[in-house]
Amino acid sequence: MKFLYKLMNAFGVSGSEEEVRDIIKKEVKKYISDIKVDKLGNLIVHKKGDQPRIMVAAHMDEIGLIIKSIDHKGRIRFSSLGGIEPLTLLGQRVHIFTKRDFINGFISLDEISNDSILHKLPDMQDLFIDTGLNKKELTELGVEIGSSLATGQRRNFNLGKKDIIAGKALDDRIGCFILIELIKKAYRFKNEIYFVFTVQEEIGLYGAKTSAYQIDPEYALVAETTSSDDMKFEPSIEIGKGPCLTIKNAESVTDKKINKWIKETAKKKDIPLQYDINDIGTTDAMTISISKGGVPSSVASVPVRNIHSAMGISHKDDIENAIILFEELLKNPIKY
Repeated sequence: MKFLYKLMNAFGVSGSEEEVRDIIKKEVKKYISDIKVDKLGNLIVHKKGDQPRIMVAAHMDEIGLIIKSIDHKGRIRFSSLGGIEPLTLLGQRVHIFTKRDFINGFISLDEISNDSILHKLPDMQDLFIDTGLNKKELTELGVEIGSSLATGQRRNFNLGKKDIIAGKALDDRIGCFILIELIKKAYRFKNEIYFVFTVQEEIGLYGAKTSAYQIDPEYALVAETTSSDDMKFEPSIEIGKGPCLTIKNAESVTDKKINKWIKETAKKKDIPLQYDINDIGTTDAMTISISKGGVPSSVASVPVRNIHSAMGISHKDDIENAIILFEELLKNPIKY
């Protein structure tokens, strides 16, 4: 899992995926030489083989922030890149990248800064970043409107026991890690496969849309993460209970034939499988599925607690089982 931690620690908010892409590219070129970066920034790794042509995707970007104003006192106001609950940001440390390195900032609001009583939950516009510097000092360091910020510590750790991992950007560096592990085993797969590390999923699924259009696959699989609700009295998705098959979310219904294949494969290999039926969110599979004349698509996800916050929580067993599941699917592809 060491390489997953490296991916998690990398900076890669939507629109600024370069560091993550460079790490992945350096690793996968050891196994497959046919690699390209398209105009939008997607990393596409092509393994030649028999038909059908399969696309396997995971997104590189993470949720984050982008600076929209700096006042004379140095208070930095920001806009979100991806869906973030404002309350989870309060008190978080952020990294602001400068010309040379990065400086630390701290998310606060006027009431907290001034030790006043907070009478309502904060909105995004109430929050600001305090760096201890004024506007002039920030400008001299190269901090400006449009600079992207990473939330959460660039450090991961275990919670309670070694199998529970916590850190930033689990969504979707877990998916990227799964694809990398599959690329290492690509010699076992007979079919033509495009492994695609997409950009800008968190703000609109854009990288998946453009890459699917140029690849034109017969069908697609997406390696993702999904929200667990195992702190509820009667949870539907729990960490440590296996990967999830997404059947429906807010914007798409996944392909029945592919879903049946995934279920049968999991049962055959004794891989625990949970089911994700949700009324919120969506994935790259949605935009892939409506590319060109349509691409049958489905999603296998790893459950994550606190998924759209500064620090997520996941279970190593779910990641390992997801890798096994995807490997078995690619070793025994269906014909669509």
